[in-house]
Amino acid sequence: MNTVEILEQLQHDARKDETLRKTLLDTQKAKDPLREFCSTCRRLGYELYEMEVVNAGEEFYASMRRSTNGGGENSPLLDGEDDFYELFMAGLK
Repeated sequence: MNTVEILEQLQHDARKDETLRKTLLDTQKAKDPLREFCSTCRRLGYELYEMEVVNAGEEFYASMRRSTNGGGENSPLLDGEDDFYELFMAGLK
């Protein structure tokens, strides 16, 4: 499974299990939320690492930019648009 597939599975599982959902949402309170999130995921059996999440978001955003306007670099990065952790959390709320 790639990072996006793991996040999709995790979100699906968290929607069915309120304890899992709360555990994942609580990672937002940590000093380093992404690190805590990935550490929690690994303890729960989801093999997820910080750089994989960051890279997946950046790759997704880059491919989206390439697919519009001939890949123009003039489109500004919208806040959080490439942050899969924040997008994941928004999907759980």
